[in-house]
Amino acid sequence: MNEQPKYKIILNAEVRNFIKSLPSKAANKVAYNLNVVAGGMIDKELFKKLSGTNIWEFRTLYAGICYRLLAFWDTEEDRLIITTHGFVKKTDKTPAKEIDKAEKARKLYFELKKQS
Repeated sequence: MNEQPKYKIILNAEVRNFIKSLPSKAANKVAYNLNVVAGGMIDKELFKKLSGTNIWEFRTLYAGICYRLLAFWDTEEDRLIITTHGFVKKTDKTPAKEIDKAEKARKLYFELKKQS
């Protein structure tokens, strides 16, 4: 029996391209982790809210490399998670420029949604 995922995760073109650019085993692990979260497992090791923001971080560690996808919830549809972009994390903290980029994408998403 095939169950519906608990959460729907929207991967925009930038995120899909980022995942395609990764080595295949790393890309497979990112995809696996996305599926775990979509299935309803909100584990802070895999999916964590960034403090002081409305941005969440999909977290994948593979072969000592930290892969990150930033995302946000569509607050009108609590089952919908929209990704903004991906990057390789090189420091302990998520860089402010990456969070800013995700916040701008979130703002644009809701502005466009209001117009439609």
